[in-house]
Amino acid sequence: MRLSARCFSSDPVHTARPAQGTKIQRTISIPHQPTAQVVLVRSRGVAAFSSHSAQKFLHQQGDCLKRDDLFEPMNPMAAERRHQLVRTTENIHTHVPKIKMELEGSSVQDDPHVNLMMAGSTLRKVKSRSWKKQRHFRLLEDGLTIWYKSRWAGKGHSTFSVMDVEVVREGHQSEVMLSIAEEFPEELCFTLVFHGRQGNLDLVANSAEEAQAWIQGVRKLIHKAQTMDEQERQDQWVRDWFQKADKNKDGKMNFKEVKKLLKMMNVEMNEDHALHLFTMADKCESGSLEIEQFVHFYKMLTQRDEVWKVFQDYSGDGEKLTLEELENFLRLEQGEGDQSSQHAQELIQRYEPSETAMDPSSMSLEGFQMYLCSQEGSIFKPELLELHQDMSQPLSHYFISSSHNTYLLEDQLRGQSSLEAYIQALKRGCRCVEVDCWDGSDGEPIVYHGHTLTSKILFKDIISTLKDYAFKVSDFPVIVSLENHCGLEQQTVMAKHLRHILGDMLLTAPLDGQIPQQLPSPQELRGKILLKAKKIGGLETCLDETLTDEVSDEDEMANGDAESPSTEDPPEQTTNKKSKLSRELSDLVVYCKSVHFHGFEHARSQAKCYEMSSLSESKAKKLAKEAGSDFVQYNTQQLCRTYPSGLRTDSSNYNPQDMWNVGCQIVALNFQTAGLEMDLNDGLFRQNGCCGYVLKPGFMRDGSGRFSPERPEDRQDYRPLRLSIQVISAQQLPKVNQKEGSIVDPLVRVEIYGVPQDQAKEETSHINNNGFNPVWNESLNFIVHAPELALVRFVVEDHDKASRNDFIGQFTLPFTCIQPGYRHIHLLSKDGTAIPPSSVFVNISISEFV
Repeated sequence: MRLSARCFSSDPVHTARPAQGTKIQRTISIPHQPTAQVVLVRSRGVAAFSSHSAQKFLHQQGDCLKRDDLFEPMNPMAAERRHQLVRTTENIHTHVPKIKMELEGSSVQDDPHVNLMMAGSTLRKVKSRSWKKQRHFRLLEDGLTIWYKSRWAGKGHSTFSVMDVEVVREGHQSEVMLSIAEEFPEELCFTLVFHGRQGNLDLVANSAEEAQAWIQGVRKLIHKAQTMDEQERQDQWVRDWFQKADKNKDGKMNFKEVKKLLKMMNVEMNEDHALHLFTMADKCESGSLEIEQFVHFYKMLTQRDEVWKVFQDYSGDGEKLTLEELENFLRLEQGEGDQSSQHAQELIQRYEPSETAMDPSSMSLEGFQMYLCSQEGSIFKPELLELHQDMSQPLSHYFISSSHNTYLLEDQLRGQSSLEAYIQALKRGCRCVEVDCWDGSDGEPIVYHGHTLTSKILFKDIISTLKDYAFKVSDFPVIVSLENHCGLEQQTVMAKHLRHILGDMLLTAPLDGQIPQQLPSPQELRGKILLKAKKIGGLETCLDETLTDEVSDEDEMANGDAESPSTEDPPEQTTNKKSKLSRELSDLVVYCKSVHFHGFEHARSQAKCYEMSSLSESKAKKLAKEAGSDFVQYNTQQLCRTYPSGLRTDSSNYNPQDMWNVGCQIVALNFQTAGLEMDLNDGLFRQNGCCGYVLKPGFMRDGSGRFSPERPEDRQDYRPLRLSIQVISAQQLPKVNQKEGSIVDPLVRVEIYGVPQDQAKEETSHINNNGFNPVWNESLNFIVHAPELALVRFVVEDHDKASRNDFIGQFTLPFTCIQPGYRHIHLLSKDGTAIPPSSVFVNISISEFV
């Protein structure tokens, strides 16, 4: 007796085959003929058709009429789900030619540049002036994977996806390429720059034509990947899995390959159930699946029962959502209110794949799932991803994305100093970079972490890099935090480079020629680079043109970035010893004059708005705990920079939330070090167009306010909120251990970061051996006292009872950016890059806490 199985989970539901003589009737719509239907009647084991054309249609589709599972009775709920699946897979036949066409030759793959990539080229891979090796590169048939190997490497090879490449640079546009500029002309050279912290790939072609073919070909493939719609992304995902499963590259996939595929997809499935799905997809019983059958198999494998249940709650006929039903869902579940009517129509137009469903303005299950998995269905409010905040307030009213030891790619003892580190930080939206300057042996200032083994780069090269990359991601101002260890002569050289290289980009005088009473706004400073450093006198003396060339020890302490105990906590008594400061360099400091921090009382009575202090993490934490409300008030008028302890020689980070809680604007982090702290930083600055500036909450901009992070309930407009998160399921989680047969045991943890009362963590139980479609249906609840400051971090881990859990993925966002309702959380890697299609499906509600 053959058994049928539900395709919506890994647990088979068994139903018996009907006894002989039982008559069963099924109705199936014929693609391209909306009014034509096939009526299948089985009696005494014989299948009959309602028309000759119907019989011909099914034969053309390869349905060999021996499929017992097509006619088996089910309980009503299982039957309804199967009917939904049949309706979905019937549309596959109209979609398969598109997939085959794209596999065999789409418009991009007809391109001569892409054709050359697919034929392959021998290119030089360059790591340094002394390391240049030949490697054979070629684009695989999927049109996205680039494969390469050494001719001596035997079977060993490497691959990467075009989707991992951010940009292609032509010529000598990397430090490595500049080092070999005399050996290889720039028309042969190009650099692939990857997303996240992955290093560049520098390549040299044998001819200018070959270099251009790869440059233009990769650019076209990147553009194609970036402009895919939801359906195309899903199709690409299907093709990717087919390529991975088809080990012998014969265009077919046998059951042995399917079993390996399931392990690759991070799912543990009963072999009988896997065989059943395979048999259902193998319509002609050939023992293997071609691409059409594989699409069928994939649809069954990824059918999601939890989405189907939500769909059923609002669907009157169980097959579609009418416009009114979709409006009800958006209003009642997604919290859209009055705008649900217009939005429902837009969603149908955008995500409904079936033209027959779109015609009467309705949405099928497939369209509904596509919407939920899209950016509009994600947890982050789409409108807050765009630049939307008021950018006309003083600089002190914004949190500013800031980097510490920006020049380093690794730790601060032996790490490499690199121009790429500045490029990477600026690409992430960083608006304050650090430059540690020392005297160079040939009269040119150098940058490195002083008195360590970190490598050295030229100051002028960093300034050139800033000119090229400062405003590619954001046009709001960049602050250069200068740690100056140079003598007078090379300080003057630095000033010359700043003026000559940056030109009009460099701000050298107050905007209106007046002494400011408050700092200018990001809007007013668009496209400008500001220097933060010591200054001789103030803006007043500068405007009077009465300058001296010496500063006292007290001003010397102002730098504060030397990070030794003597500068973090300087002695109370100082001598009158003078140290030299270049007048030319001092003139370039306008709105960011470094001064020593004398206390909040001194700042209230004497400080100027353009004066700012740098505080170590320990000093800032101490001040926050002892005088939180004073710290908040201080930061309404002046900029404050915090930086990691000098003891963090591994370039680890401190928790930036502690500093944001008291309004510190420039919370400098080691961008080169991935982890929780950078997740929080990326999460905060993901909003507002990733421009690097986020407007502080109103109660942190009011100079007369007395907000204290230790007592948020004392705030006049105190309104705590309840956050309830139902963690429903996850989809296609990446494997942590690539060892064959290894399957993850996932759990989801939700972490709240904010004022001390809001710090909290809750997690689900773990699911054994299922990283493909684990289901929890567990609720986690939180009370948030200062939601305007809170960040919410979703973390997925692989449970390990014997040791520490392994990280799988995370996503962090501000509490104020959360969309309530049924939402998908699209996970990011530890490096902060996307790992599609991995996601967590949740239902979120936010309500007032009484």
